[in-house]
Formats: sequence, structure tokens, C-alpha cells
Amino acid sequence: MPKNYLQRILTARVYDVAVETPLECASSLSRRLHNTLWLKREDQQPVFSFKNRGAYNKMVQLSATALKQGVIAASAGNHAQGVALAAAKLGCTATIVMPATTPDIKVNAVRNLQAQVVLAGNTYDEASAHAKQLAEQQHLSYIHPYDDPDVIVGQGTIGMELLKQHPGPLHAVFVPVGGGGLIAGMATYIKQVRPDVLMIGVEPEHAASMTRSLEKKRRITLREVGLFADGVAVKKVGRETFRLARKYVDGMITVSNDEICAAIKDAFEDTRTILEPAGALSIAGAKKYVAEHLIKQQHLVAVTSGANMNFDRLRHVSERTETGERREAILAVTIPERPGSFRNFCSLIGKHNISEFNYRYADSKIAHVYAGIQVRNDTEIDELKARLSNQGYALIDLTDNETAKLHIRHLVGGHAPQVTNEQIVRFQLPERPGALLHLLSCMGKSWNISLFHYRNHGTDFGRVLAGIQVPPGDRPAFNEFLKNMGYPYHDETENPVCKLFLS
Repeated sequence: MPKNYLQRILTARVYDVAVETPLECASSLSRRLHNTLWLKREDQQPVFSFKNRGAYNKMVQLSATALKQGVIAASAGNHAQGVALAAAKLGCTATIVMPATTPDIKVNAVRNLQAQVVLAGNTYDEASAHAKQLAEQQHLSYIHPYDDPDVIVGQGTIGMELLKQHPGPLHAVFVPVGGGGLIAGMATYIKQVRPDVLMIGVEPEHAASMTRSLEKKRRITLREVGLFADGVAVKKVGRETFRLARKYVDGMITVSNDEICAAIKDAFEDTRTILEPAGALSIAGAKKYVAEHLIKQQHLVAVTSGANMNFDRLRHVSERTETGERREAILAVTIPERPGSFRNFCSLIGKHNISEFNYRYADSKIAHVYAGIQVRNDTEIDELKARLSNQGYALIDLTDNETAKLHIRHLVGGHAPQVTNEQIVRFQLPERPGALLHLLSCMGKSWNISLFHYRNHGTDFGRVLAGIQVPPGDRPAFNEFLKNMGYPYHDETENPVCKLFLS
């Protein structure tokens, strides 16, 4: 079992490739939170991520023979660039195995650092398996992205810098968690030097492998992970990182994709930097912690771990920021189908701006409206809903309804009375050639597709909402198809928003 982490962090060799990143006060966000929030700017590393620390600290300790043979790693992003930069500094060859679905911007970034890129598999797990196979065949040193003591030690130097930069009172440090290397290293150092400082890990709701593992007191494997914050999309945390987290981490917080989007905007307003989703996790976690624990006048630190943002994701981030900040309410409202109804509805909205309004005639008596309404907080959402309900308007709050925000807003008015036995299913398809064909091939010619809406948000998977006509006698076979097709799915047939606007 590795020992002397504290001493090893103090003597770690990272600064040949890493810089001591600044600790900056997020002044605007601090005023809003009534606490002082500091950002540990790891997004300002040469590869725009902290990963070069751990990669170099591992590789600099390899023997001359091992360096001559070369190194290999599996990664779809930041770890790949960290290994490539370290290899360039040490004068050794680096092979990076990346999933075939990796966006060109990340592939090119690695190639620009003179590393050889091998595209293999469609997921990180498949790429990792191929990398380990090549490592054995070609006698290359495999550089693990997180579950390696030397990598953990390299990441721990961030904690050492932080305490040197902020020697005064410090309530909590918020750290993004994927495989656990960053929080394991930082927590191991900080809790031994300043045991009074709380170490809080932050994960996306749909990739909470460390949270679930700590709850179960054993490492668990998630069946699937959300890929929006791809830098932390890990199904199973490391063995050593989990051991250290159990010992030194005080708590975990999970946040939604909308909350991450809001945190990206917060960081931009304070720094004029666009963080990647994983890089903004800690800010989202700090905001949620303050709201839940009602703390004030405390010093908090959020580690902004990376800024390798794909430009085409910005549309989705911008679209979802307001709901993530609870500054937009999404409501489905039933109004009478008569002249003046819309004007009366707007009068009840009062001072709030309408950010979106989707409507289509339903029948001669009522109309269903999909409305986005600007608010300042949850209290105003509740007040608005109460005002509409008191005037006799039937409504459904869709602010947290993922299907409504991803698909229904683009499909309002899509009633098809002639369609019978329709099942509404939401799929995640990997962004690779043949994914849709595979879905259709699995379905065969058994059922008719009555609705199809696809939306890409600059990630390595696309979102599909499909209506499929399934006679009652075919339900068992249809359920079997869903289980065996290999893609994440959610049955949305009973989702109230689908019933309201599509059925």
C-alpha cells in the first residue's frame, strides 16, 4: 500500500511542464452567494487542464529504458494532452488510444503535441482495453489517467499550492470528480495539513460513481453514464482513489446538467473564460452547497479543472443556462380557445418577460401552450404558478422535465389523432456512422415509426425522441427490443408533457 503521500507531494516533479496556477476571487459570484468564492485556475495550465501534473510526475520516474520504449495511454481528452506534453518534454514517444467517436478538435490537439493517435473502439473502456493490449505487445509503459499513486501525487500538488496561496480561514474546497485522482491527491494533502478544511467532491447526477461508491462503501460500476461532462464520465472509480476518498473526503454533491451550464456562465462573467462542463462542476457544487447549508461569510474554493470546450456545445449551454440558474420557468398551460385568451394570460404573467411561447390550435374549447417565462428564483416560479392556478389555468411545471426541454419545445403542435398504439421513447445514440441504422435494424420491420426528433448538442452522443406504433400484443417483444438494442433509453409514453402536446 503506497505510503508517505504527504512527503511525495511536497517533492513531486511537476513544474517542468506545469505552472503554479492562480487562486482568483470570483467577485460577482461571491456577492451573489454572500460568501467569498475563490477559483483555483487549473484551466490555465499549458494544456488547459490539470492532467499534465499527474502524467508528468508518473513519467519522470520511469527508467531510461522504459522511456526509450515509449508510453501509451487511453483518453478522449485532457489526459491524452497531459501525457503527450510530458512525453514531448522527456523526449519519448507517446501513443494515445482514443475512441473513434472523439471529436476532431481533441484528436488534433494531441497530434499537435507530436503524439501518435490510434482510434479504436467507440467508448473509453474499449479504447483502454486496446491500449493495454498494445502496451503488452509493444512493451510500452501504460499511463493510467487516475488510479496510480504517482499520478495522484502529481494532482496533489494543487492542494499544496492552494494552502500556500490561502493560509487564512477556509471553510471548504470543491473538487470535480471523475475517476477520483484529483480529489484523492488534493484531499490527502489538505486534510493532513489543514484537517479543519472540508473536502467536497462534485459529480454530475448522471455520472455519480464516487457518490454511489461511498454510499455503498464499495466500488460500484454504473450501468451507464451521462456524457455531457465527458471529462468526468467514469463508470467505476479507481481502487486507490476510492481508498483515499473514504479516508479524506468529507462529502459529495451531485449537480444537474442545467446547473453545470449555469456555472459555465458564472465563470465566464467573472473571468471571461469558457470552462468545459467538467471544469465548471466545482462551481455548480459550491453554489448548491451554499444554498443547502445556508452558510454566509465563509471562504470557499472551487477547482476549475479544465477549459477544453468544444465550440459547438455552446448553443446547448446557452440554451440551458437560465433554467439551471432558476431564472427561467418552463410551463405547459391550458388556456381557453377564445379571443383575448393570450392577452389575459400575458396580463397574469405581469412583470415577467416571456422568453418562449409555442402554441397550436388543439380543439374548439382549449389550447395547450408551452411557455418559457423569465424569473429570478424558485420563489417567483412558485408565485407565478399560484397566480395562474388561482385564475383557473391548468398547468404543468416543465422546468425540470428533460424531455420537454430537449424535444417537446421543438414539436409543439404535433398531434396526430390517426396514430394509434403509440409508444414514445427517448434514446441516446452515439455520434458515429451507422448508429441510427443499427437502431432501425434491431427494430426490423415489426413496428411503424410515427414520430422522430433528433437533436445534437455538441457531445459524442445524440438525443432522439421517437414515436413507435406497437399493438398491445407486441408489447413484450417491443420491451425485449429496447433491452437488447444496446443504447440507453427512457420510456416517455406516460410523461405528462408528451400526453399534452403529442398524444
